[in-house]
Amino acid sequence: MQTYRIETIISKNHKLTIQGLPFRTGEKVEVIILSQPRKPDTPKSYSLRGQPVRYTAPFEPVADDDWNAAQ
Repeated sequence: MQTYRIETIISKNHKLTIQGLPFRTGEKVEVIILSQPRKPDTPKSYSLRGQPVRYTAPFEPVADDDWNAAQ
């Protein structure tokens, strides 16, 4: 059995059209339709974009206690 995979989007009139299939005319095929989960919209992916950045004590050492414990 030959497998052919294609991704497409259902049109507004709820129809699916597939063109250019690599099968012979009259050949029997099986069609299985799988829906894919939608990807989140881009604005939700970057929820902090454009928000102000605030640094608290930017010149103080970070994880100084952890460094001393490792020695």
